[in-house]
Amino acid sequence: MTTETTGSGDITRSLELLWGTGERPSRGPKPGLTLDRIVATAVEVADAEGLGAVSMRRLSTELGTGTMSLYRYVPGKAELLDLMLDRVSDPGPCDAPGPEVYIDWRDSVWAIARGFRDLYRAHPWLLKVNQVRTVLGPSALQSLEAALTGLREIALSDAEKISVLISVQSFVTGIVRMESEAAEATEATGQSHEEFWEEQEPFLDRAMRSGRYPTVAKLDPNAFGDEIDHFDFGLRRLISGIEVLIRERGAVPPAPGKDGCRGPAS
Repeated sequence: MTTETTGSGDITRSLELLWGTGERPSRGPKPGLTLDRIVATAVEVADAEGLGAVSMRRLSTELGTGTMSLYRYVPGKAELLDLMLDRVSDPGPCDAPGPEVYIDWRDSVWAIARGFRDLYRAHPWLLKVNQVRTVLGPSALQSLEAALTGLREIALSDAEKISVLISVQSFVTGIVRMESEAAEATEATGQSHEEFWEEQEPFLDRAMRSGRYPTVAKLDPNAFGDEIDHFDFGLRRLISGIEVLIRERGAVPPAPGKDGCRGPAS
């Protein structure tokens, strides 16, 4: 469930701050206080305590300055969020290589997926942000540049390549959200997952013996365990599906080369 929305403030001001085209703070800014330091501190607070803990008042305390001093640098929390997102936004597989370097698209998809997973694990508060209207700054565009470069060899339209990125991000977001919510449930209740399911076991046992759920009753006892790496399984299937589409068009990419960003074979 999202609690904040990007692009909900003064978009022009956010873009000016992201691209360095805005005016410098006036009226005697506090020595040592910079926009970069403000954004970095906001990210640190969000990483440690969640996005709800980030406020102009809290940041003024962390930075040892008056709240009004912060407004000389950033209009408010909405614009600050735009800057925070761009600061941490780096899910691309690597710096975009030159056109002479061959990149196997499958490796790129693996790298992109891992990048998203690492990003969300490092900054769980991102899962609470509605990013449908992301204000694009330098980091976000550099990520997009690197990701699209990794897909340049495949016979898909530009719109389809963007759809590949959306599909990968959506898949990874779902997996990491499940991990994050599992940890939140344990912390909120003080009850482990094992204890939670053990408490339900007598009721589930009676339900399975009732004959009303024959397919569920025949499931392997370890079906809901850790036997399968859901990230690995799902991503492999996603890549396989994309490969089928490419093969149907008669445009099979060449075998993986030695350059580019490497990942496991699909």
